[in-house]
Amino acid sequence: MPRPDPDDVELELFVRALQLRHGYDFSGYARASLKRRVQSVAMASQCKTIGELTAKIIRDDAQLPSVIAGLSVPVSEMFRNPSVFKALVAEVFPVLASYPHINIWQAGCARGEEIYTLAILLEEAGLYERAQIYATDFNDSALALAQEGIFPVAEARTWSENYLAAGGQHSLSDYWHARYEHLKLDEKLKRNITFANHNLVADGVFCEAHLILCRNVLIYFTNPLQDRVLGLFRDSLVRGGYLMLGNKESLSFAPNAGEFTVLNARARIYRLGLPQP
Repeated sequence: MPRPDPDDVELELFVRALQLRHGYDFSGYARASLKRRVQSVAMASQCKTIGELTAKIIRDDAQLPSVIAGLSVPVSEMFRNPSVFKALVAEVFPVLASYPHINIWQAGCARGEEIYTLAILLEEAGLYERAQIYATDFNDSALALAQEGIFPVAEARTWSENYLAAGGQHSLSDYWHARYEHLKLDEKLKRNITFANHNLVADGVFCEAHLILCRNVLIYFTNPLQDRVLGLFRDSLVRGGYLMLGNKESLSFAPNAGEFTVLNARARIYRLGLPQP
């Protein structure tokens, strides 16, 4: 039987040490992508091997924030995949409009681009005043950036094009102030947003939601962990509530998939419960 690669052994020891010492459980993350990220964190921490990084996180608590920040994937953009948000507005918002109060959970909000996308869409649909958005992530650094709502001005053109393609009713520049090569989103977009630390791997039900968005997070998990998180989403949704995943994600493999009905396969929008007549 061939012996395992030393880097793979060190990766398993790192995962175990991070869980035992600090309570962060990455055991259910897909190994190929996790290995690349851990190696990148090790390099940034001036460690020659994953083993050296493991020793640091065991002995030096000050290393933890930068390690956790490096292991998360806070990459997004406003109105990413515009057709998806167009479908959300057309197919989900009319049902949400029937509720006197709307709870929305954005799980894995990263730096907040999709949170503000959602706030703008709700504003333009006349639903924001009765909506409460919960934006969660396990990365405190990403959460702090999301709460600031400040982004590079270089993103403006792409985001504006996405906004119009998603059916935006105005100009996206109406929602930000540009200064010193940065965009600061209008504070009014934050009025119904609550930012909080929540770990999908370890934590339980966060709220009772009518809509949950978790886009391009599950792709980093193993199949059993994906199914565990889908169970968490099922338990967090009201009956008939909606779940939106990323365009590279699917429910097809998961035992919990039977709890959901496909509403829009292309947009990865699902509904909890039986198909509607």
